[in-house]
Amino acid sequence: MDPIADPRRKFRQAAFAYLHVGLLYEAAVLAAWRADLLPALRGPVPVWLLAGAAIVALVFWGLWTGRKWFARVVWGVHALRLPALVAGAFFPAADARLPSSFYVAALIVVVANLWMLARAGWDL
Repeated sequence: MDPIADPRRKFRQAAFAYLHVGLLYEAAVLAAWRADLLPALRGPVPVWLLAGAAIVALVFWGLWTGRKWFARVVWGVHALRLPALVAGAFFPAADARLPSSFYVAALIVVVANLWMLARAGWDL
């Protein structure tokens, strides 16, 4: 089969794009933990890192299997990150512990991932 004409191609690209987003989020949590920037009230960080890895694996599998509804649901949930990222990037609080450039970079990554999810979920 021609790889360019393969209908699963967009889903596999979206799966790998999400995998990279997940790796970046895991690395950011690890770096923030090492810099003592995470609130202690949220529970043990290793548990959250494992939960994050499990979610990334589940989303990767769901996208890899080529389900349009799944790509659309992930797009919707992933889009919920935008308000917090925009606020941190362009309207940081006076006592913000992370630089606005952190949020700008995350905003770029999330929007690129939303584009890949939309391509898979809506055949764009």
